[in-house]
Amino acid sequence: MTEVPAGTAVQTSAPAASGRRGRRAVDVPALVERAREGDARSVARLISLVEDASPVLREVAAALAPHTGRAQVLGLTGSPGVGKSTTTTALVRALRQAGKRVGVLAVDPSSPFSGGALLGDRVRMQDHAGDGGVFIRSMASRGHLGGLSWATPQALRVLDAAGCDVVLIETVGVGQSELEIASLADTTLVLVAPGMGDGIQAAKAGILEVADVFVVNKADRDGAQQAVRDLRYMQSLGGRYTGAGGWRPPICRTVASRDTDNGIDEVLGEVEEHRRWLESSGEGHRRRTERAAREIEAIALAALRERIGDLRGSSALGALAERVVAGVADPYGAADELVARL
Repeated sequence: MTEVPAGTAVQTSAPAASGRRGRRAVDVPALVERAREGDARSVARLISLVEDASPVLREVAAALAPHTGRAQVLGLTGSPGVGKSTTTTALVRALRQAGKRVGVLAVDPSSPFSGGALLGDRVRMQDHAGDGGVFIRSMASRGHLGGLSWATPQALRVLDAAGCDVVLIETVGVGQSELEIASLADTTLVLVAPGMGDGIQAAKAGILEVADVFVVNKADRDGAQQAVRDLRYMQSLGGRYTGAGGWRPPICRTVASRDTDNGIDEVLGEVEEHRRWLESSGEGHRRRTERAAREIEAIALAALRERIGDLRGSSALGALAERVVAGVADPYGAADELVARL
């Protein structure tokens, strides 16, 4: 797999293009088979179908399902400026040296004009362009809160089915609202940097509840030791991993901008240790089951919203609204009646 031209593999289309893409004839089984063989354009096409909510999306999901569940999913989150993209690049380099096939989903803020991704992460990861063992995709958040795109879970399934050993998901980097990654990744790396007040930000954002591994990047700067102390102090206050046999997030120091002696090997060592803990404790299966439950719930809620949307302006909803206004019915009873009609 490799990165393909911007209009095909990375750039997200404006919503207006959705209908045109959806109407294009798609041979889903053939597309999935080519993607599994490592064809980058087929992988890109599948992700585009996901992002555009194509009419064949259900067929795509069914075709991918038997080939998923193998990839290790690493999430990277942290405030803007901590070096998420630089760290992602360094991680990809180390994973490739270890012979791993790697996928990267870099979620960028949406363009206010086209609705597409701004492609900042793609520009910063050009070191891996042309590498057949790496697939990089920038995805537009399209206003979705939580630091991810709504299409990220299904895009992850595409890369998993396409044979990626490891999938890195880099969040938008909005600071304190991107905790959704914890429910999607097997291991979540939380990046902080010296001098950015991240010790206090961690407490405010609940980052201690998200991190499986802390990474103090730019550790060659003044204040790195203080950042480590801040994190250790926050850990001493308690958290979800304080019980017997629980996982205590390690704190690694990195200088990801360096080509050597950058601390990335230590990070990957802790990631591997966390993977073993997930398997031995059963937490890994629990997380993946919870991830699937969230996906099912999100799809079901979207379908319900669509069906409720069809009722807007209908005589049934209008009649219920009139009864509530007249005091004959209350909103809860009217809502129950509406749901019963669905």
